[in-house]
Amino acid sequence: MTQHVSTPLPHRSPIESLLSGLFDRAAPVARTHRFGHGNDGHDGEASEDDILAQFRQQARDLHERVVHDHGVFVVEFLGATGGGKTTLVERLVERAPDDEHIGVIVGDVAGDDDARRFREHGVSVANVTTGKECHLDANMVEDALNEFDLDALDRLYVENVGNMVCPADFPLGAQARILVVSTTEGDDVVRKHPLLFEACDAAVVNKTDIAEAVGADVATMCEDIAEVAPDMDVFETNARADEGVDALADFLADVRESGHQHAHDHDETQVHDHDETHAHDHAHHD
Repeated sequence: MTQHVSTPLPHRSPIESLLSGLFDRAAPVARTHRFGHGNDGHDGEASEDDILAQFRQQARDLHERVVHDHGVFVVEFLGATGGGKTTLVERLVERAPDDEHIGVIVGDVAGDDDARRFREHGVSVANVTTGKECHLDANMVEDALNEFDLDALDRLYVENVGNMVCPADFPLGAQARILVVSTTEGDDVVRKHPLLFEACDAAVVNKTDIAEAVGADVATMCEDIAEVAPDMDVFETNARADEGVDALADFLADVRESGHQHAHDHDETQVHDHDETHAHDHAHHD
């Protein structure tokens, strides 16, 4: 099991704690100015922008190695705890051809509940527990990859820690970032978390079967997504009953076939520039 646990930092705001945790991991690099020289902090230390830029560069390097060098198709799933990310990935795993080798990286603050669910499907799993950190980063994914044979892997799903804020600035080198929200979060969830939608490539509105029972309007959620992230593909699903998942699977098949191109505007938080289209040959390994 791959574990990353941060030391508690008293009397700090959430963002200060987050950045402190990042800086602790990056300290040897930061203090020798390998984060770059723009926007330096006090006494020559790297600034927040420098640190985030370094994590984005690490995601680019990760993408180059896993996607380009090994031909693995990588999809990241993001969203709040309880939104249905695990069930959606399970449904996609169930649709995979018998000769496809699948890996799953599971990010959770603690425990291995989701990892055990994936192992029951017979796929390779790396469980990453983050302790007090509210997202995965490229370093954690890089460590988790040691548990896979990349030469044998065809597809990798990365399930990020359940959070609707922190993962936005930390791409993980995936060809597609899929944001999952559920009706149980309320139909104002999109308006409350626009940045994460802008940082992703497609959205899933899950648990549509209980929307009326929880007082949520699916149409409103979809309209809000269209306003926050125009041109974003949106899929309505009831993952537990395996409804609506075929459309998502077809979308991912298209991404895999045609390469990937981010359509959103926040390229500084993404692995690739928007005018780049990366076509890859993702033939299955023998």
